[in-house]
Amino acid sequence: MENNTVTGIGEVLWDVLPEGKKLGGAPANFAYHASQFGLESRVVSAVGPDSLGEEILSGLRRKGLGCMIATVPYPTGTVQVELDGNGIPCYDIKQNVAWDNIPYTPELEVLAKHTGAVCFGSLAQRSPVSRETINRFMDAMPEGSLRIFDINLRQNFYTKDIICDSMHKCNILKINDEELEIVSVVLGLPGGTQQSRSEALLSMFGLKALILTCGATGSHVFTSEETSYIETPQVEVADTVGAGDSFTAAFVSGLLKGLDIRQAHRLAVRTSAFVCTQEGAMPVLPASLTNK
Repeated sequence: MENNTVTGIGEVLWDVLPEGKKLGGAPANFAYHASQFGLESRVVSAVGPDSLGEEILSGLRRKGLGCMIATVPYPTGTVQVELDGNGIPCYDIKQNVAWDNIPYTPELEVLAKHTGAVCFGSLAQRSPVSRETINRFMDAMPEGSLRIFDINLRQNFYTKDIICDSMHKCNILKINDEELEIVSVVLGLPGGTQQSRSEALLSMFGLKALILTCGATGSHVFTSEETSYIETPQVEVADTVGAGDSFTAAFVSGLLKGLDIRQAHRLAVRTSAFVCTQEGAMPVLPASLTNK
């Protein structure tokens, strides 16, 4: 393991979709897609001592994804996913499950010391156990590492303190337009355009970059030096589950491979557009994307 390992830490679970259950969870999706770009990737989470947990472990092994997943005495996480007419998911996330109880171990600390980029969200921080593990992991990472907060607000599983603490710990924030509205209210940001509020967050928390996705319209990347905007390609949508995670993975992978902001942004847009054409969160990406 070198210091360029990419880690997704947080929830791993089953998305129970209309056509059946699919392996998912934002950190696992992120780590899987980063691995498709040839990076050494790990997913950190927890499953229960049950058949659903065993299926997750075997499923991730089949995908060739490195794992540091503990087995804890709680049920494996599931999410009931319903899709609207446009393929947009609505989630019912079960509580008090395994990924709420991710333990911090000596092995996890070793992984943290070799992690060059980590992606974490707010959802797994709904419980004190996993929140402490995530924070300790980031504290143990090398200086100069990328810390991506994919805010991923779900239901009522977030607080102002979690949002603020996470923004102080990250150096890249990924947020969508709906989440920007919520965060603006929670943090009392002054009114204005999406760009002005994004730039306010960039400055307030000393971020290297802020990624703002706006669904079918387009996406922005803001830094202190430049702004990139790319329209969302028009594709036939199967569902959008995991598309945002693939966007983040492609963007971070691009940066780690030496692409500039605009190039990494373009790769992320193309990758998430492809994922939207596939069912489930972890499709195999075409070589036309991963070879770039």
